[in-house]
Amino acid sequence: MMTDIEIAQAAQMLPITEVAGKIGIDQDDLELYGRYKAKLSNDYLDKIEKNPKGKLVLVTAINPTPAGEGKTTVSVGLGEAFHKLGKKTMIALREPSLGPCFGVKGGAAGGGYSQVVPMEDLNLHFTGDFHAITSANNLLAALLDNHIQQGNELRIDTRQIVWKRCVDMNDRVLRNVVVGLGNKMDGVVREDHFVITVASEIMAILCLAKDMDDLKMRLGRIIVAYDMDNKPVTAKDLQAVGSMAALLKDAMQPNLIQTLEHNPALIHGGPFANIAHGCNSVRATNAALHMADYVITEAGFGADLGAEKFFDIKCRLAGFKPDAVVLVATIKALKYNGGVSKAEVTKPNMEALKKGIVNLEKHIENIQKYKVPVVVTLNAFVTDTEEETAFVKEFCESRGCEFALANVWAKGGEGGVQLAEKVIKTLDEKESHFEPIYKNEASLKEKIETVAKEIYGADGVTYAPAAEKQLEKLTQLGFGEMPVCMAKTQYSLSDDPALLGRPEGFTVQVREVYVSAGAGFVVVLTGAVMTMPGLPKQPAAFAIDVTKDGTITGLF
Repeated sequence: MMTDIEIAQAAQMLPITEVAGKIGIDQDDLELYGRYKAKLSNDYLDKIEKNPKGKLVLVTAINPTPAGEGKTTVSVGLGEAFHKLGKKTMIALREPSLGPCFGVKGGAAGGGYSQVVPMEDLNLHFTGDFHAITSANNLLAALLDNHIQQGNELRIDTRQIVWKRCVDMNDRVLRNVVVGLGNKMDGVVREDHFVITVASEIMAILCLAKDMDDLKMRLGRIIVAYDMDNKPVTAKDLQAVGSMAALLKDAMQPNLIQTLEHNPALIHGGPFANIAHGCNSVRATNAALHMADYVITEAGFGADLGAEKFFDIKCRLAGFKPDAVVLVATIKALKYNGGVSKAEVTKPNMEALKKGIVNLEKHIENIQKYKVPVVVTLNAFVTDTEEETAFVKEFCESRGCEFALANVWAKGGEGGVQLAEKVIKTLDEKESHFEPIYKNEASLKEKIETVAKEIYGADGVTYAPAAEKQLEKLTQLGFGEMPVCMAKTQYSLSDDPALLGRPEGFTVQVREVYVSAGAGFVVVLTGAVMTMPGLPKQPAAFAIDVTKDGTITGLF
């Protein structure tokens, strides 16, 4: 059996200009990055704004497990299937982060015969968007420290600097560092911190900004520190906005590549869903809606994270109204949630399936709370039995959901036709009455507790003393009406990764709260979630290599 990268490398790609032509994009509307990658021009993005909008379908999943759920694989395969049914369709996905590619997660281009290509480019440097974000982030950090070194006219309190440097790599030793060591000309000594680029506020801003004016306004609102009077100091105060925007100019434009079946795909932005808002850019999603009759997008990790933030942050801030949700599960993952080890999940086990399916049940209930129709799909594996599949089908249909198998890893678009037909049926017959789960005017605590109780199933929330003070301060500063971005483990509905299935009788522990004023949300850190991941004992980097002829191997 061929690996994902071998399948991708065997593909005969079409020139991206030819792929673009399929959806009515002229070569003059593209900015080419070689033969197989391009960015949409700003003129084209402006031109299509007058077009009517298509239907918006979100693909999400149950809580991820080591068995794998295949959300991106299903997203790509569903788009291929829509094309096979003659539907004008765009898929709009996130860009992968370098860190997980060399860590534990692997690539993020889909899998099997349901991938976007060029796979190696996408998983590595792609068009340089993440490098631009990293550079803009660290430019702001450099300007901040330089301001302090050059006399500190803004009276910045060096004990209250909140802006962190970033790097797009899992590097745990950078979580807490000391900068400014050396002589007097090497800067002011202080403690500093790094986050992974996809957790940076610049990433969130890029993914939420509608255009250059909006980008610059958001960049200007970034709070980098507080002064001696406890008042916010912003990027605008540091005169950093123009130079940051210059670095981000090209990164603002959505990227166009192709699927294995030569259909167009927009890939743009990539905030993590466990520590950021987990969705591709507003600009790419909006462009896709004006380019096609159907748009398929995804949100990271389980629906408790990615979908919740897609609904409560992205849709709220951008005015999107999703028409349907596809919820991805696997028999293996459901059995894992039922207490079976990874080594045993391929063996028939109805008892474990019945025990673990409560995780799927909770995610169905959560999506229905947003008043959006749900289609459940099982990403099929050869180890699934007819009895297991029939049980999941009956379980879903009894809860008002359409159900379909997805065999897109093995068969590409052909393997997703059944699912596509169910999604189209749902779009035609069921109306979405989408609304976020909380109101803007609710207090920050009310928003946090609504998500914890309604989405996670918690009994309540406890706050560290520091978090209590931070919530009070942010409310006083006028940030109380912002949505909350919950940073939580992806492996459980709770904030404890060990609690599988559908945990009950737990409380969510909030340890820290801070505002991403430019992005427009308040970040809530729960449990032990980290904004800078580390590498595992056997990182994926060990298996990656380049042959003499330049072929990359071992990349997922």
